[in-house]
Amino acid sequence: MPPLNSLRAFEVAGRRLTFRAAAEELGVTQGAVAQQVRQLEAHLGIPLFERQPRGLALTQAGRGYHARISTAFDDMRRATADLIPEPGEVRVSVTPTFAAKWLIPNLPGFSTCHPDIDLQILATEKVSSFHGDGIDLAIRQGRPPFGAALQAIRLFPSDNVAVAAPSLLQGRTLPLEPDQIARLPKLHDAHDLWPAFLRHLGIADQGGHGLRLSQTTLAVDAALSGQGIALVSHFLVARDIASGHLRQVTPHVMRGDNDFYLLAQRDSRRNPTIEAVISWFTSQAEPQI
Repeated sequence: MPPLNSLRAFEVAGRRLTFRAAAEELGVTQGAVAQQVRQLEAHLGIPLFERQPRGLALTQAGRGYHARISTAFDDMRRATADLIPEPGEVRVSVTPTFAAKWLIPNLPGFSTCHPDIDLQILATEKVSSFHGDGIDLAIRQGRPPFGAALQAIRLFPSDNVAVAAPSLLQGRTLPLEPDQIARLPKLHDAHDLWPAFLRHLGIADQGGHGLRLSQTTLAVDAALSGQGIALVSHFLVARDIASGHLRQVTPHVMRGDNDFYLLAQRDSRRNPTIEAVISWFTSQAEPQI
């Protein structure tokens, strides 16, 4: 292995293409950078730079070597950042639907309680890895157990309700009769809950194909625009129902098998910043019934 200091000087000089600029970034003298690069070239037996009147140019060998050395330094920086996150910074992985329909509307309340915490939101359908993706917390829909290394806190039940915009209902009296629900268009998402819901009501779907969408948040948006009835967990649309933008068309609630849980590594509660975020989410949870 070449000396690490020489590799570092080469990596910065290859980006800045002058020894002077590299010296400013590294906080050393220009001569020290030049000497470290010469030592590296001597160690390798290959010239890495062409010295030009107004700066440096990488040789062909230098360009290929610099690309790989830069990648290695970037990996080390990211590994260190993941291991030792910035103070007051918590990264939470959530689904796009949870982010759009619950977390973002409630963020002002979080910021009021914890103005010193930088909550970074990773919205993805992918199951994130605490170590591989550098997350501190995750909110996922499922059922315990989630693994011996994880602590799971139930936040919200999967109580699914049928909702539609007033424009779709066209003055119909609520709650709708089952045959009225049967004739209205349905909005389907990846959970595909409508068949079970309709069976419970004892009706068959007569509303045509409706829309089939990949995410629940898209189904809710389509419902808001009057394109059909969406079937979604109540807490995700509670604000829209309270504001009158959506109406619950039937009092029937279909209890789902998979509730919404906050997941944390068991040793993460030693971090007071993560503990504060956990406590805030817990304070927003619906009580167990």
